[in-house]
Amino acid sequence: MKKQVICIRWGTKYGPEYVNRLYGMVARHITPPFTFTCFTDSSEGVREEVRCLPLPELDATMPVNTFGIWGKSRLWSDPLGDLTGPVLFLDLDLVIVGSMDGFFEHGDPEGVYMARNPNQPLRRVGQSSIYRFPVGKLAPLKERFLADPQGVADEYRFEQRFVSYNAPGGVQFWPKGWVNVFKWHCIPMFPTNYFRTPRPTANAKVVLFPGAQDVPNAIEGRYRSRMQLYEGPWDHLKGTFRPGRRGSAFAHIRRYIRPSPWIAEAWRE
Repeated sequence: MKKQVICIRWGTKYGPEYVNRLYGMVARHITPPFTFTCFTDSSEGVREEVRCLPLPELDATMPVNTFGIWGKSRLWSDPLGDLTGPVLFLDLDLVIVGSMDGFFEHGDPEGVYMARNPNQPLRRVGQSSIYRFPVGKLAPLKERFLADPQGVADEYRFEQRFVSYNAPGGVQFWPKGWVNVFKWHCIPMFPTNYFRTPRPTANAKVVLFPGAQDVPNAIEGRYRSRMQLYEGPWDHLKGTFRPGRRGSAFAHIRRYIRPSPWIAEAWRE
């Protein structure tokens, strides 16, 4: 199977440095040859090893009041640039910590493979932060989405849930442990999280950072709720009594994280 990595970037939320870091991580953890393609509205500042292609067209009004990143549906296009066969999509804000070769070697080249969502272990729901699909296989999903963008978003909320339930032939999941979600798999259990550094599991290849906890804050050991950023153990403990605390006092206390310098070492060009 050809090793074809793709990502997507539009707007200003993520600068070109995110694409450059992602390429650097892939290059260090993959056996050549491979290709790396970024579908983007601007190639300015992107390193020359990355092949930048225009964003596929998406003639629709994007849904509102939804958690999903529905602009990713551009990648369900057929054709998709000049790419053919299976492609491995990576979010810009993940961290690679192990070999990527298995993501191309595992399973049926015609299948759709996702990271399993640990927040819903009893459902076959995947995360689209890292998933592999043959170009064109998800085109029916794009057609359905374009027919009623707001209706689809209202029904499924997240684009990854839409893919999980509607991909032709269903979805499969990467082997257990390959993909870590930082807040679920890396942070030690309370109360050891106050004196033990978060770590990926032994066979982890990729660490995801969905929700409010992003990579820079994880590196520094800052916990971000929806309304407040907490720095250090004492600030976190004092935050128990501040307005804007998320959840119960105990839930807040157990969310503390120590700095993770290993993330900074991995997350670089």
